[in-house]
Amino acid sequence: MSEKKILQIFQKCGALLEGHFQLSSGLHSSLYLQCALVLQYPRYGSLLGKELAKKFFSQKIDVVIGPAIGGIIIAYEVAKFLNVQALFSERQRGKMLLRRGFKINKGEKVLLIEDVLTTGGSLKEVIDLVKKEKGEIGGIGAIVDRSDKNIFFERENRLVGKYNFLLKLPMKTFSPINCPFCKQSVPLIKPGSKP
Repeated sequence: MSEKKILQIFQKCGALLEGHFQLSSGLHSSLYLQCALVLQYPRYGSLLGKELAKKFFSQKIDVVIGPAIGGIIIAYEVAKFLNVQALFSERQRGKMLLRRGFKINKGEKVLLIEDVLTTGGSLKEVIDLVKKEKGEIGGIGAIVDRSDKNIFFERENRLVGKYNFLLKLPMKTFSPINCPFCKQSVPLIKPGSKP
């Protein structure tokens, strides 16, 4: 599936928003991708999950995990096509954890999946969680990589797993102090999963 086709799905679902947004990372942007508006349609969740799973078919994967909330549906769909277990991590008191009886067994190859990647902050927390559980990173994937620079997931100066995405859509981000929209008093919208 081409990047153009994926972008058309986002546009058709009204999931490419314009305004003044605070991203989960705390950065500000004039554009926002609301994957939930796409993933509310099971046919798109299934389609995107299959496309992302294809990028990891050649690798041995035991478990797929996505950070709550954004990564839950797409991680499940990827796991479905890889025919493996699907988990999600969630924050409790600001710390990323496995809850609800989920566990990663020692040595399991874990594929980390996210909906939209900007700074990679949530996935870096999940990498630490997987390592703490003695799992091994088998790869990292996202529907959309919206970073304006390449994100490298490193641990001890080594790239952690294979990284793939379906759509590269770089978007300019600003720190709140340097945000031109804040300076113009444009109302700030916080649509992400972090309060």
